Formats: sequence, structure tokens, C-alpha cells
Amino acid sequence: MTTFSNQPIIQPSHYTRSLCEAIASDADTPIAIAAKQVSMVFQNGTQRFQALKDVDLEVRKGEIQLLMGPSGSGKTTLLSILGGILTPTSGTVTLLGQDITRMARSQLAQFRLKHIGFIFQSFNLFPALTAAENVALVLKMRGTREHLSLVAARDLLDRVGLGDKANNLPRDLSGGQKQRVAIARALVGNPCIIMADEPTAALDSQSGHAVIDVLRKLAKEEQATVLMVTHDPRIVDVADQVAYLEDGQIKARPHP
Repeated sequence: MTTFSNQPIIQPSHYTRSLCEAIASDADTPIAIAAKQVSMVFQNGTQRFQALKDVDLEVRKGEIQLLMGPSGSGKTTLLSILGGILTPTSGTVTLLGQDITRMARSQLAQFRLKHIGFIFQSFNLFPALTAAENVALVLKMRGTREHLSLVAARDLLDRVGLGDKANNLPRDLSGGQKQRVAIARALVGNPCIIMADEPTAALDSQSGHAVIDVLRKLAKEEQATVLMVTHDPRIVDVADQVAYLEDGQIKARPHP
């Protein structure tokens, strides 16, 4: 069985650094993610569906926050709004002290590139790019030279147990392998915020535990903030907070 390397998955000197530790040490800005009265309505002709209603949520820097609840409860929609992928119908979202709902599209794209790492449930890998090229793309878009980006990507793929798959296209990878490529891509730029949609869903038990351990270490050692949609009960024990969504609303407040 392929497993994650025992070496540290993140080597800060190898990758583009974000300002997580400096931001986390700022006593005036302890909150990494804040949603206030966030609502989302989808309109399709005469059909109107309210996916979220007046959601309030705060996540402190360096914490792991879970979003749990039944299918269709609005978890992925909320994650997409908090990550700046969707614009809410009403309400505000503040990330690292900045109101992203007021940002221009180009400004928001740059903010996401610099500060947020996404782990998508559907992987969202580019089919014409190899595993290494998919991971390196984040660094290339930040301005890192192609050679250095690929070196960093291959290093991180090796650390998630996919060093021998670096030149493979996504079509040649299993679901679990695609998930690990997606995880490597999310982590390669050392983002301050990690948004993860069911990151362990396609993984076996051993790899799932390894991913959980990686995210925990990022939160505690690198002061990254992790917001995760999951149904995986294994993750609850390492979370700092859990929010339960039902019918587009948070029904239970995070546990201590």
C-alpha cells in the first residue's frame, strides 16, 4: 500500500511563503474567517431555492473547523462562498481581515492565489497536465520559475507517496491518487487558509489518517486555518470546532 512519507510534508524554505505566522501573531486580527448573515439564493427561471439563510460563522487563525451535516444542507455552497468562489446573495465574508465580498474579481483572484489552498471533492485536475504540472501550476501563477515550480511539485508529490506518478496524467491515476495530487496542489504554496471539501472521501484508512495528520500539523505548526466539509468521523477528534448545517442554517454551535 502506498503511504505518505515520514518526512515533514511542508519544507518552508522550498516553497513560496505566505504570511500565516505573522498574521496569526497579530493580536488585533485573531479571526481568519468570518461570515456574517450570509444567505444564498439560486434562481432558475421561476424556480427559487434558498441554499443558505443568515449564516454566521467565525474561525480563529490556526484552528481546524469542520462543516458537517446531511447531504444538501448547504455545506459545499458555504465553503465555496467562504473561499470566494461564489458570491453570496447577501451578507459579508471577511478573510484575514479583508472583506472579500467587496473585492473586484481580479483582486479576489489574486487574494485566493496568495492565501487560499483548495482541495476539491471532484479534484479539478487539468486533464492535459501531468500530476507534477498540476501541482506546480500554483507556484507558476505566483511567478515562480517553471523549473523551480516543478522541483517543488515533485518534492511534495514524493512526500504524499506519489513520487513515481509525477509524470502521469490524471486519467492514469486512481481516485485516491487524484485526491492526493489535489492535496499536494493545495499545500504547495503554503497558504494561510485551506478549504477542503471531503478531503478523505476517496482515500483508504491509512492515507486518510495521514491527510488528517498533515492538516493538523499545518494548523498547529504553521498557523494555517483549515475549513473542512466532511462526513468522516475520524476528523472530529482533531477539530477545534464543528458546525452542523441543516436546511441551509447552522443548527448547533461549534463545540469547545
